[in-house]
Amino acid sequence: MMILIAGPYRSGTGDDPGKMAANVRAMEAYALPLFRAGHVPVVGEWLALPLVALAGSRRVGDAAFDEVFHPIAERLVERCDGILRMGGASAGADLMVEVAHRTGRRVFRRLAEVPGCESLAEPPS
Repeated sequence: MMILIAGPYRSGTGDDPGKMAANVRAMEAYALPLFRAGHVPVVGEWLALPLVALAGSRRVGDAAFDEVFHPIAERLVERCDGILRMGGASAGADLMVEVAHRTGRRVFRRLAEVPGCESLAEPPS
């Protein structure tokens, strides 16, 4: 399965670049276990952040950022078989869950819920 890993990016960071990078690393911690279980993991930021830069964004939350960041993730959900919702509070990740439900994708809340990952523990946070 192709699985979008959705979690907090900006939430709780005050838009601090170091904290946002740590949130990406937290999502990425799920990628290798999913891959080893036979899945294709995707972190939306892998696609969104380069496109945001190409769109001319100068800061998180500006018009160019908003043009790309959530819309690319919504398009990804529609092409994935499911999403893994990890981490804490996040309006954006919750939006991806809504899109997944609306489009009939599976939503996993723990790594062990994903087929082939039943015996795996959550990555350290």
